[in-house]
Amino acid sequence: MIGERWYRPAGSAARDGWDVAISPHEAGWEFSGIEVATLVPGAASRFSTASREVILVPLQGGFVVHTDLGTQALEGRATVFDGPTDVLYVPRGVGVEVVAPEGGRFAIASAEADEDRPQQYVPKSDVPIEIRGAGQMTRRVQDFGNVGVVDAHRLIACEVVTPGGNWSSYPAHKHDTEGPVESELEEVYYFEVADGPAGPGKGYLRVSASPGREIDVLAEVSTGDVVLVPYGWHGPAMAAPGFDLYQLNVMAGPGAHRRWGIVDDPSTAWLRDTWSGLSPDPRATPGGGRG
Repeated sequence: MIGERWYRPAGSAARDGWDVAISPHEAGWEFSGIEVATLVPGAASRFSTASREVILVPLQGGFVVHTDLGTQALEGRATVFDGPTDVLYVPRGVGVEVVAPEGGRFAIASAEADEDRPQQYVPKSDVPIEIRGAGQMTRRVQDFGNVGVVDAHRLIACEVVTPGGNWSSYPAHKHDTEGPVESELEEVYYFEVADGPAGPGKGYLRVSASPGREIDVLAEVSTGDVVLVPYGWHGPAMAAPGFDLYQLNVMAGPGAHRRWGIVDDPSTAWLRDTWSGLSPDPRATPGGGRG
């Protein structure tokens, strides 16, 4: 069953030249947002960060970013499946122009902020890469926008690449209650799916109710789709055999401290202990092969 409020298929969130444009107001929550734009060679996108802090993430191609705080070239990458990219953090209240000399596609991960931080460039060589899980739960996490990498007020962002046939966001977990271990975070899942020999691929995401938080999402996702996770257990994100799955995760919340704190679903938490007895899937390493 698909929770239509929380599932935004490709094209449904397009606005004013953006392929995806979801503000906190449009999402029905307070903090997290995402935008995605495709630019033809030589074209530019201009906007203000306004009340948001943002991280510009090249999805395809390279860009030159001019802001009120300076100019930064982003090398980017050929596709989201080709390893990490360099990124640029820009604080609130800043004018931005993104130029695509050869054309390309980029995302803006954003969060409503109350404090300012410096503009920060993170080269791809400084992006932490974690091969998380093992066996058919192996995935690659590219943690460019977490604590210790980017100094932000609320915004947390990362990328996950799941080889075809594997599951990520698993064991299922939640972060909807502030506490000693857990953080309260609204989360955006933006998806891209690798094509197969006969055309585009599909993946799946499950979101289910946590105590006192009713939600029921089972979404078949393809490139350009977005699933919003306001609360609840989320996972697994499933890559169908033959089709690698990419997700850009954007998170922010009201907590006094910026952190990614999660609690595993008790029904699947035991699976984490099985990783030590399994070998990681070599396809999860950059350049490790597709599907």
